[in-house]
Amino acid sequence: MSDAVGSSGPSVVVLDYGFGNVRSAVRALERVGARVELTADRDAAMSADGLVVPGVGAFAAVMAGLRAVRGDQVVERRLAGGRPVLGICVGLQVLFGSGVEHGVETEGLAQWPGVVDRLEAEVVPHMGWDTVRAPEGSRLFEGISDEHFYFVHSYAARSFALGTDEPADSHFRRPLVTWADHGGPFVAAVENGPLCATQFHPEKSGDAGAALLSNWLRTL
Repeated sequence: MSDAVGSSGPSVVVLDYGFGNVRSAVRALERVGARVELTADRDAAMSADGLVVPGVGAFAAVMAGLRAVRGDQVVERRLAGGRPVLGICVGLQVLFGSGVEHGVETEGLAQWPGVVDRLEAEVVPHMGWDTVRAPEGSRLFEGISDEHFYFVHSYAARSFALGTDEPADSHFRRPLVTWADHGGPFVAAVENGPLCATQFHPEKSGDAGAALLSNWLRTL
């Protein structure tokens, strides 16, 4: 299935692989001026200015859905060519090395080292509006670092190791990591060259989410 929408903005493919708030993501991107196509077509996903990988549900099921449409290959090849990708919710989680659910570990896309596991909090899932702590220099959170964003998740990456052992004066550009708290800190967003992702749902986050998507579109 493929839905194309006319606009003068950058072209964005929302990857349609069976898991994700795809219609909400499409509408949110349309509202901020993107030309949006909802499709699993590999050529379209490779050629678009930006690729959005949404995700809801279980880590293992999302990975199976991605592999079924070769989305794992598309993400890897886009990033190898410096082509922007935005992951949302479980679309962020699968970018880590693995996810552990109910004692079962599933291999992720391994763009970042680390494990996604269950939040350690009195109330799980973490559901509702919450603040984040964005780092200095963030482009995603430009002008909106004090806003609230909408979360709904039971699992998260509770650490981020990539780049933390690099000396400050090295040529390695450390990823910009945004944090939030629910029973302890967890990764709320990452900006890593052409790869960005959010644990919260920008498409459900009202004006703040729309501003974040606009900020992302400006990086394409």
